Amino acid sequence: MNDNLRKLNNSVWIGLGIGLMVPAILCSIAWYVIHHVASLAKADLLYIGGIAVNAYTMQYFFKYNKENIGRGILAATFLCAFIFFAYKVF
Repeated sequence: MNDNLRKLNNSVWIGLGIGLMVPAILCSIAWYVIHHVASLAKADLLYIGGIAVNAYTMQYFFKYNKENIGRGILAATFLCAFIFFAYKVF
């Protein structure tokens, strides 16, 4: 895995892509679970779990000195958190 990480270009745009793709996959799984399990019908906080995984991903890239990728993931995390906030308010 570390060899694949070295091949990644240290770009904010790559981090933004990773930071948006990971929560999109996890939040779509959470959406499916929320809509198909009756006892979890009001468990909107599962979406926060999908977004929180970005914190681990960001830490992983910072550990291997890919700071720009980590910054892109951080920007995507804030964007996803703002979208969740707008979803809950409106």
